[in-house]
Amino acid sequence: MIEYDYIIVGAGSAGCVLANRLTASGRHRVLLLEAGPSDRRFWIQVPIGYGKTYYDPTVNWMYQSEPIPGLGGRVNYFPRGKVLGGSSSINAMVYSRGQAGDFDDWAALGNPGWNWQDVLALYKRMEDHDLGASAHHGAGGPLHVSVIDKAMHPLTKLYVKAGQEAGLAYNPDLNGGTIEGVGFYQINTRDGFRMSAARAYLWPARKRSNLRVETEALATRILFKGKRAIGVAYEQRGQVHEARAAREVILSGGSINSPQLLQLSGVGPEDVLRSCGIDVLHHAPAVGRNLQDHLCFDHIYRSKLPSLNNTFHPWWGKLFAGLRYVLMRKGPLALSVNQGGGFFRAHPDSARPDIQLYFSPLTYEKALPGVRALTRTDPFPGFIMSVSPCRPSSRGHLQIRSADPREAPAIHPNYLSTNHDVEELLAGARFLRRLAATPTMKALIAEELKPGLSVQSDEEHVADIRARCYSVFHPVSTCRMGPDPSQCVVDPRLRVHGLDRLRVVDASIFPTVTSGNTNAPAIMVGEKGADLVLADAG
Repeated sequence: MIEYDYIIVGAGSAGCVLANRLTASGRHRVLLLEAGPSDRRFWIQVPIGYGKTYYDPTVNWMYQSEPIPGLGGRVNYFPRGKVLGGSSSINAMVYSRGQAGDFDDWAALGNPGWNWQDVLALYKRMEDHDLGASAHHGAGGPLHVSVIDKAMHPLTKLYVKAGQEAGLAYNPDLNGGTIEGVGFYQINTRDGFRMSAARAYLWPARKRSNLRVETEALATRILFKGKRAIGVAYEQRGQVHEARAAREVILSGGSINSPQLLQLSGVGPEDVLRSCGIDVLHHAPAVGRNLQDHLCFDHIYRSKLPSLNNTFHPWWGKLFAGLRYVLMRKGPLALSVNQGGGFFRAHPDSARPDIQLYFSPLTYEKALPGVRALTRTDPFPGFIMSVSPCRPSSRGHLQIRSADPREAPAIHPNYLSTNHDVEELLAGARFLRRLAATPTMKALIAEELKPGLSVQSDEEHVADIRARCYSVFHPVSTCRMGPDPSQCVVDPRLRVHGLDRLRVVDASIFPTVTSGNTNAPAIMVGEKGADLVLADAG
C-alpha cells in the first residue's frame, strides 16, 4: 500500500487549490480523490454549457431537499458538482468575493487570521484579473477573471441604466472598493473557455510526479487509529481500496459531502449516528448543522426589444451562435446569462448592502430534475430581474439516512423560517417593482409575466415568494469554523475539533454565508487552507 503525506477528498473548488499548492515544492506526496469523472468535456469547458450540466447525473450529484415548510412544502433542488473542478465546473461563473464586513464578522466570531485584510491578500494572490494589479486586484495568479462590459447583451446595459434611475450608483467594479451599486458582473472565463478551479489549479499540477489523481473514486469512510485520522477507504469501479496518509486527511467535498463523510465515519451528532447503526467515534454535534444558503426570487418580463430568447430559441439562432463560438470563441456561448446586477441596502438603516441583484437577458421555464434546463427558451423576447438577500438568518441542517455512502443525505434547508428573511425578500420584491417603473424599464417592458400585476399587497407578495423562490445554490457552514466545539466543527486552522490530523477545507467551514456568490470565497478558503497545512508541516 502506497502511503501519501496528504489525502484530499474532493477535487472541487478548494480541493483543486490544495492539490496544486501542497505539491508545488515537490516535498509532499498527495493523493486527490474525486467521486466524479474528468472535466475534459465540451459542455463543461464551454461557459454557457452549464445549462447542459444542470441535470446531468454523470457530473452532478443532483441532490433534493426534504419538503420545506417555509416554501409551502416544496422541495429544493441542490445541484453540486461531481467532477474535477466540483461546482466550479458546472456553475454560472459569477466572480463575487463578498464584502469586507463578511470576513471581519468571521474574525469577530473567534477566527483570527480571517478578517478582510487577511483574505484580500489571498484573493489578490489567486487572481489574474482583466483589470490588472491594483489595491483591489491581483494579476498573474492561476484564476482568470474576465470583465464582460463590452460583450454582454444590450438589454443588460439598459438594466444598469434603470438601476441608476431607481437610485443606485453605477459601480464599474463589483469586486472593487465596495460591492454596493449596480453594474456588470465579472466571470471566471479565459479566451472563451470556463476557468474552473480544475483548469486554473489542477491542470498545471497534474504534470507533477508527486500528485496522484483518482477519478470515479467515492470515499466511503475516514480511517482512524484512535482519534487520529490515518487514511481513507474508497470505492472505485467496483473495487474497494484503502489509502494511508502520513500527515493529514483533508476533506474538500463541499457543504453536502464533507459532513456526510464525517457522519459515515462516526463523527457527528451521536443520536444521528446511532440511528443509522454507526459506531460513535467522536460526538461532534455541529457536523451537518448551521446550513445556510441564498434564496433567489424572480420577476419575469416579456420584452419589446430582442433578448437572448431570439438567439437561443430558433434553430438558426443556435447555429449562428455555435459557429461564432467555434470560429472566434465569442458570443453568448462564451458568457454567463447572469450578466448584470449589484448590491443594495434593503432598508435605510442597513449597515451595509444586504440584497444582491441579478439580471438575465432571457426567459425560460424551469424544468423538473431529470430534464435538461436552459435549452428551451421562450419563443418571445424576455428577461428576468431577480433579488437574493445576502445574509439570511434561517438555519437548516443535513444528516445521513443510513450507513450507505451512496445514499443521499436528508437535507433540511429550513428556508424562510424567520420573519427577517421573509421581510428581506419582500423588500426585494418591492424594489423590483421600483426598477420596473423607471423610464428605461417602462419603455422596455411589454408585460410582467410573473408575478403579474394582480399581485400588489404585502400578503400577496409573500405568498408569491413562498410559492416561487428558489436556491441559488450557495450552501455553506455545515462544518462551521469557530472556537467552540459544541457549535463548530473546525477551529480557525480548519482542524476538526477533538480529532488529530483531520481538516475540512471547503465552503462548509464558512462561519456565515458571504454576500454574493460563494465560489470565489470557496477557492480563497482553499488558498488559506493550503497555507495553514504547509505552515503546520514546517
